[in-house]
Amino acid sequence: MDIAFDDPRRPENRLAYRAAIDRPRITLPGGKNVAVWPVVNVEHWLIDHPMPRQILVPPTAASLLPDIPNWAWHEYGMRVGFWRFLEAFESRGIRPTLSINGSVCTAYPRIAEAAHAAGWEFMAHGFHQVPTHRVEDQPGMIARTVAAITAVTGRPPRGWLGPGLTETLDTPDHLHAAGLEYVGDFVVDDRPCRVATRTGPLVALPYSVELNDIPLLAIQHHRADEFVERALANLDRLAAEAAGPGPLGGAKVMGFAIHPYITGVPHRIGLLERLLDAILARRDVAVMQGGEILDWYRATGDES
Repeated sequence: MDIAFDDPRRPENRLAYRAAIDRPRITLPGGKNVAVWPVVNVEHWLIDHPMPRQILVPPTAASLLPDIPNWAWHEYGMRVGFWRFLEAFESRGIRPTLSINGSVCTAYPRIAEAAHAAGWEFMAHGFHQVPTHRVEDQPGMIARTVAAITAVTGRPPRGWLGPGLTETLDTPDHLHAAGLEYVGDFVVDDRPCRVATRTGPLVALPYSVELNDIPLLAIQHHRADEFVERALANLDRLAAEAAGPGPLGGAKVMGFAIHPYITGVPHRIGLLERLLDAILARRDVAVMQGGEILDWYRATGDES
């Protein structure tokens, strides 16, 4: 499909280019240098669909339905891995953002209710774990997702993360029209920025495809320690830049993303615990939910 360069729906037209060295210096409350944004992703994988991820390639590489081994790989995370996450965060007094398919609220109500009771912020993640491009009625799917989350939490979600970070050219317009305020799909900066829509701007928060256990562990097959080492190296550099007098100075945001079926397994949960302990040991870091980052950023007056 050819897309005209002057089409306002193009991502580069929605998200005006701003060089990092040209953006105004902004500060976090309490003199902190980095806002760390932990995101836990919980998803509903439909057994009658191809699995979104595979750990076991099917015989002759031909996908078969139902795909029991790969569905079960994910299901372990919902039955066991999630509860390791809950204990790791609760025992440290950290409330992450929960990126959640709307259908999880009814397919796995125990998970949705426990996360809400623990004070986790719900960020809408589509209704099922299906690419946005395959959804015929996007506004209807978004409305259904928002309604499912609202039924559990008593309030509509403020943020959105597309399944697999997928969007069509029209998705931002649909999201803002539905009342969503921030989105994690545009991983383009170390601090929030604005995405134009027909009815007003969305704010893009710095989610991560690098500090993310799917590409890092399930696709690139790094050792588990790489997650912690990479995250802490990232945090060290962001904090140094934020505190420094140079053109890259000013507060930063570091998001990281984890999934129960990957990081919630026995041989990897320790990496999350080590990372959380290292973050809490720092005095220049604030752990924040997506809505808190959104409110802080809007209060800075930065319009870029």
